[in-house]
Amino acid sequence: MHRPWIGLFVAGMFLATGITPPSARRALGHAAVVSFPELRTGRASLFDLELAGDIAGLAPGATRFLTRDDLLALPQVSYPVTDDDNFTGPTQISGVLLEELARKLSANPESDMVVAICGDQYHANYTDDYVAKHHPFLALKINGNPPSAWPKDRETHAYDMGPYLISHAKFTPAFKIFSYADSAQIPWGVVRLEFRNEKAVFGAIAPRGPQSNNELVQAGYRIAQQNCFRCHNMGDEGGTKARHPWPVLSAWASVSPEYFSDYVRNPQSKNPKAQMPGNPGYDSATTGALVAYFRTFSASSLPQASGSSEKP
Repeated sequence: MHRPWIGLFVAGMFLATGITPPSARRALGHAAVVSFPELRTGRASLFDLELAGDIAGLAPGATRFLTRDDLLALPQVSYPVTDDDNFTGPTQISGVLLEELARKLSANPESDMVVAICGDQYHANYTDDYVAKHHPFLALKINGNPPSAWPKDRETHAYDMGPYLISHAKFTPAFKIFSYADSAQIPWGVVRLEFRNEKAVFGAIAPRGPQSNNELVQAGYRIAQQNCFRCHNMGDEGGTKARHPWPVLSAWASVSPEYFSDYVRNPQSKNPKAQMPGNPGYDSATTGALVAYFRTFSASSLPQASGSSEKP
């Protein structure tokens, strides 16, 4: 996963504070039934996993925690992973399936999305469909080691990838839109999981206006859900790592579609100080879909973004 611009991610930025698929059963053998640990009301360690959203038995928005030992007491899966971009070669990774956590913690069937939030406010969104197809899991051990012995991030070799990251036994893209293929959501530095309603989360970035159902707009919407929304926000939803929210992206796409497209492909070609990873494989149809999508927000968003529409 390309995340070279993690400069603000330091230890002090940690938030203060289901059926197991056949492959997983093979990895586990027949695991004994394990009772789910009691959720804790406070954080005792930076290695505690924060939980929020719609949690069963709690008021909406309540926050709880699980310790690393709590998570290790749950049924574990373990795989020799060969296609995770966070690692340079085959890596044995073990942990807990997200579907297991969702099954135990989600308040109701409408809580059908798990949002993994990193210390730098990068978000990875796991819909029911994504989970059913790809079976992501929360990594607890890498090559049998705890986070203190995990390798550094692959891009800069400077940052710890703990306390948690998310991986897959094997990732096979489930869809393709123009040149954009279904992308593995493999965040590292995960500190919080939220159990959310997919319609509410993605509804925040649903296309607006008379062109909202246009086929090209809908294609851009699907791409933006999985890619742009990880670092860019619309109000309270989405990642805030990039510090450029949806109305600003809409302004850029509306004012200068060509510049927007070039920036998406190769940010550093337009701004040498840009920290956003490029998407050089995006063809004109893909960037055109994104432009068409983001422009649906321009009528309502462009006036508010007038002070922020300067090019990145």
